Amino acid sequence: MKYYLIAGEASGDLHGSNLIRSIAANDPNADFRYYGGDKMLVAGGELVKHYRDTAVMGFVRVATHLHKILRNINDCKQDIAEYAPDILILIDYPGFNLEIAKYAKEVLNLKVAYYIPPKIWAWKEGRVEQIKKYVDVVYCIFPFEVEFYKNHGYENVLYVGNPCVQSVKSACHVSKDDFYLINGFDPDKKIVAMLPGSREQEVKHTIAVLNKMDKAKFNDCQFVMAATSAVDMNMYKGVDSSVKVVYDETYPLLTFADAAIVNSGTATLETALFGVPQVVVYPIVIPRLFYWIGRRYMLKIPYISLVNIISGNETVKELVAHEYTVQSTTDCLSDLLYNNDYINSVKAGYNKVRDILGDSVASDAAAEHIIKILRNKKR
Repeated sequence: MKYYLIAGEASGDLHGSNLIRSIAANDPNADFRYYGGDKMLVAGGELVKHYRDTAVMGFVRVATHLHKILRNINDCKQDIAEYAPDILILIDYPGFNLEIAKYAKEVLNLKVAYYIPPKIWAWKEGRVEQIKKYVDVVYCIFPFEVEFYKNHGYENVLYVGNPCVQSVKSACHVSKDDFYLINGFDPDKKIVAMLPGSREQEVKHTIAVLNKMDKAKFNDCQFVMAATSAVDMNMYKGVDSSVKVVYDETYPLLTFADAAIVNSGTATLETALFGVPQVVVYPIVIPRLFYWIGRRYMLKIPYISLVNIISGNETVKELVAHEYTVQSTTDCLSDLLYNNDYINSVKAGYNKVRDILGDSVASDAAAEHIIKILRNKKR
């Protein structure tokens, strides 16, 4: 059978690659075509366009790159029509994917599945109506999402497990000695991991604050930034000289980190699954405006980090918009490193998150259901 997948950023590329492998294991005749990235390409199939060429984030950048966005959407529609897949599988990336879903359903009458749906329970809840119209089945990665969709009259929804659980469990771990030796780390010092995100604007603004921190206050620590090749490498040239930068080694870094400063996103959950005490940060260009408008009228939930959303309470501190300052970050980091009661509290919250998510392999569960749907359709 023929499968067309669309992933629009680094995390979608990772989870898409796992889904491709899971489908291929159950369907030996599977043929894949996709918008994605390097990891999906390694997993198999044909990469049509890399997410680096399609991702445009932020209101201003969207406005100034509208022509490019529309061209990418039209190119994708045409490619799907020519490929004529048995199913279209969408992975997050809602602005692009929901537009494609509408075309796939209304014009091509394709079967449409959403693996890792957008977080509309937190932001832009109205998009649930588009999903109800154009998506045949939703594979959720958070247990509470099932109830959310059913409360909105959408029944074709399954919790398949969280792909981060699978990714962390299957991560290839190097030895501590080798990791320290290769990167020139001091074996006698603690590691503070700094994860600034994977989108250029959030990386830029996160680094701006981290650069101003007085690292000398933590003289028993070494600061290490997790860089990603998905971002323009020039973004990391301005990192403070006291901070070591490692590229595409986030999981090994989290394996040995003692504490972490993490930009809000999937990385907060990954950090929790590795058991690393963290503070979650989220810089905003116009922080006060976000606080008064975003927090009061647009966000539907009290937290922004996945760890706190899943646990239902403040397992980790969140520094959002104007709350993200050099002083607040320094204070939180001090607790993460030296306050044993607080450290134990954070780790207890992590255990609760693990229990809620369970240990189901998300890509396997989704793949099995997708193939079952297609085989029943062909009868």
